[in-house]
Amino acid sequence: MPSVANSFASVKLPAALVQQAREAAQPQRRSVAGQIEYWATLGRIADETGLTVQEAREAIALYDARHSSSADDESLDAIEARFMAAESTGRLAQAVRDTVLANRHKAAPSRHAA
Repeated sequence: MPSVANSFASVKLPAALVQQAREAAQPQRRSVAGQIEYWATLGRIADETGLTVQEAREAIALYDARHSSSADDESLDAIEARFMAAESTGRLAQAVRDTVLANRHKAAPSRHAA
């Protein structure tokens, strides 16, 4: 029996969604499947943690920025394992909340100055 991590399943998706994913994927250098997985990840994070989609996007962007230099050396399975570990312990949601709060505090003075 194949391992779950290497298993794939086919699903039918509306053509309009696939086209939207194709258009969104190109500037991000993702495949269509990768774009749909990204959207699903955002939705899952928002749903499971109570974060807003924007907070989830910020968390993913921050994670990508911090690990972009080491991403070439790390397998996708290792990255996913670290992500799942952080998610299951609640560290991911807390780190995102802390980052968003810190960024809001940094932006607050500039809002008042305008």
